Amino acid sequence: MKRLAVLTSGGDSPGMNAAIRAVTRAAIYRNLDVIGVRRGYEGLLDGDVIPLTKSSVGGIIHRGGTILRTARSERFKRPEGVNEGLSRLRSLDVDGLVVIGGDGSFRGAQELHLRGFPVVGIPGTIDNDLWGTDATIGFDTAVNTALDAVVKLRDTASSHDRLFVVEVMGRHSGWIALSVGVASGAEHVVIPEVSFELGRLCDKLHYAKKRGKTHSLIVLAEGVMPAQELASLLSDTAGYDARITVLGHIQRGGGPSAADAILASRLGAFAVESLCDGEKGIMVGCVNGAMCTVPLEKTWAERKPLPPELLELVETLSI
Repeated sequence: MKRLAVLTSGGDSPGMNAAIRAVTRAAIYRNLDVIGVRRGYEGLLDGDVIPLTKSSVGGIIHRGGTILRTARSERFKRPEGVNEGLSRLRSLDVDGLVVIGGDGSFRGAQELHLRGFPVVGIPGTIDNDLWGTDATIGFDTAVNTALDAVVKLRDTASSHDRLFVVEVMGRHSGWIALSVGVASGAEHVVIPEVSFELGRLCDKLHYAKKRGKTHSLIVLAEGVMPAQELASLLSDTAGYDARITVLGHIQRGGGPSAADAILASRLGAFAVESLCDGEKGIMVGCVNGAMCTVPLEKTWAERKPLPPELLELVETLSI
């Protein structure tokens, strides 16, 4: 193996730059050339590549976003697009590809793997929904960003005796909402993995009010329903006047936390090591503090469960 390529695809997440840096420097340490593909698979199809050196990735470990930029590619979802991407990699004399992203990015990587090209994935998504790793790059930072906002909202909720609905990211996964809910002491968490029961939520709010609690916080994962819809349901059903806050893409921004920077660095270096050892069609992950690998297709085929004890903690500690 003489040359590696690395790209970031799908939604950005804090720590992607740290992973790019680790891939680049670990490869150079092994006397490999490295090129960066800009704008994900779309950039691959366009041949939008740049050389990566020790100096070009210097100082990026704590930068948010991705220096390679990212995009979603409809062209690459078609067989002819994958074949074109494969031809491009070969024309660039690339011997292995590192893909940093989530399940959509890994589906594209799997298609290259099925055509015989060596690919290794690094889990970069704030949703933490990939099976085979305890944490994904960006999740810890996103949780802390959302938590900071929720804690400040609680101050306002307490001062004005109000009910707040805070919408966080998570179309199909409740990891962010649940983690923020537990860490902030929210009264209720609404997530895709648990069936939503409006009556039960209203009962909890009524019980809290009856025992003298004058403010409450509900953390809502965006995939269940919009915050405005939940606020309307609470108003129409029980007369609650809920104020809403939608945190949105702020959760993806900013430099990575120490945990994410360390995780990204470990995974980036391990991805290069795995490729050089002949492994392919895998995602590198971290389970119980140890580096591990898992077949790419399993990362989305298997459902990553939420910790039952955290679900119980929301109920136990919000009384």
